[in-house]
Amino acid sequence: MIEWFFQTLKQYPEIAILLSLALGYYFGSFTYKGLGLGAVTATLIAAVIIGQIGITITGPLKPFFFLMFLFAIGYAVGPQFVRGIAQDGLPQALFAAVVCVFCLIAAVVGAKIAGYDVGSAAGLYAGSQTISASMGLATDAINRLGLSAEDTKKLLDAMPVAYAVTYIFGTIGSAIVIALLGPILLGIDLEAACKRYEEKHGGQKELGGPGTAWHRFELRAYRVQQGGRAVGKTTQEAEAMLPEERVFIQRIRRGGKIFDATGETPIEAGDIVAVAGRREVLVNLIGAAAEEVDDRELLAVPVEGVDVYVTNKEVDGKTLAELAKYPGARGVFLRKITRGATATDIPILAETQLQRGDIATIVGRTPDVAATTKLLGYPDRATDVADVAFIGAAIALGALVGAFVWKVGGVPLTLSTSGGALISGIFFGWLRSVRPTFGRIPSSTVWFMNSVGLNVFIAIVGISSGPGFVAGLQKLGFGLFLWGVVITTVPLILAMYVGKYLFKFDDAILLGCVSGARTTTASLGMVNDAAKSQIPGLGYTVTYAVGNTLLTVWGMVIVMLLT
Repeated sequence: MIEWFFQTLKQYPEIAILLSLALGYYFGSFTYKGLGLGAVTATLIAAVIIGQIGITITGPLKPFFFLMFLFAIGYAVGPQFVRGIAQDGLPQALFAAVVCVFCLIAAVVGAKIAGYDVGSAAGLYAGSQTISASMGLATDAINRLGLSAEDTKKLLDAMPVAYAVTYIFGTIGSAIVIALLGPILLGIDLEAACKRYEEKHGGQKELGGPGTAWHRFELRAYRVQQGGRAVGKTTQEAEAMLPEERVFIQRIRRGGKIFDATGETPIEAGDIVAVAGRREVLVNLIGAAAEEVDDRELLAVPVEGVDVYVTNKEVDGKTLAELAKYPGARGVFLRKITRGATATDIPILAETQLQRGDIATIVGRTPDVAATTKLLGYPDRATDVADVAFIGAAIALGALVGAFVWKVGGVPLTLSTSGGALISGIFFGWLRSVRPTFGRIPSSTVWFMNSVGLNVFIAIVGISSGPGFVAGLQKLGFGLFLWGVVITTVPLILAMYVGKYLFKFDDAILLGCVSGARTTTASLGMVNDAAKSQIPGLGYTVTYAVGNTLLTVWGMVIVMLLT
């Protein structure tokens, strides 16, 4: 039975790939306090074990899935990457580039001192910096070295060995260094720093979560008393009586008739008005001075919640306080802002800037939501349909451009098809953030291309290198793990001091910037937990976009530097 099973896997390697994915995703899902192997490392280990029986995989399957993965990465980070390079995210983008250089130098120096070959060095870099994608570009670079098939295979087989040995500390260690050791080294009280940041930028803690004055609302009905302050005023003037709050008179019952209120509608004594606003304001401020009425018909307001893809250049970079004054923002409330490839939730503060490419979740009356959607950009309504024609054309175009070889002084230079796919993803991801009428890729599809694309590539690498994995591990030994610890830790410590004293980032977002530059989501989660706030996420998105791109490209660069 076992012999039949092994022979079947050899005959049908696609089954071995699927089995590696199944085991990798299953065991990679187990975590302890937010830390675990993750799907990539678990898939690699499963594939290496399965590969011990000697399975041969040929054909374009591996590069196909890797190109799909790289395009998805670029597509997701494109808006933040371009913005970070071109606009007010420049300090964070430059910081991320500096951190990436630290990571590259540490890996190159460590590999040279330890005497590792270029394959082991590429794996050491990928694992210690937890940037699995770099192995694909390193593989392309090694294949172009012009070595014999035997020597090339030896280098490629060494790569996943070094990656697997160093990845675990790369993940767990980076989270510990940034979230636990970082505040101690820098003398930062994260919780206090985030509270100061919120107060400085107009934030207000809301019971039960990290929301603000724009977050939670209700609709209640009140009777306007004879001689009341609102009598004779328009709804807009009445709303302005509470300048520090967002409250809106949305409907009015007058003489038994109900009608929608506009900003110019006058208020009369005896009116019953439907007022929307934060629950605390309606109950404690308005409710304490007015007669509340249970008018079900008046309160039966059609309400809609919509995700809006921010594309309007006129609102790009505007603060929420500035946008709240726009006529098109009347009557709606902001529930959430989602930014970046990792879908980071951005704290809603008065001085929080809305950026192109953000997903803003707004809620309110259907006509008000429609007006605000027109102001901000384009409705991002849920759909399962992806623009496959766009995906295929964009990846093919990027790969064709990357396949060109330029000779500079007799030296052949090329982006490679992998680098071309990544750049294509960045360009078209940015272009969609400006012109969202084409290139629709649902988030679930982006996830599939990103996660499954990478893990199919990793599974094939693990299966192919399986027979040489054990021998490589015995050869490299425990010293490889220790070098991984050093190469993980040193750039992070340097990054924290550079961010604090050279770039002078606010203590509240500093560790978020470091986490993003090193693309370590686990550490961001731990930093947020320690801070009891989402404020550190403000430093994560631009640095992640730049860091994820450069750290991936370094996979090719490290091969060039060590050969």
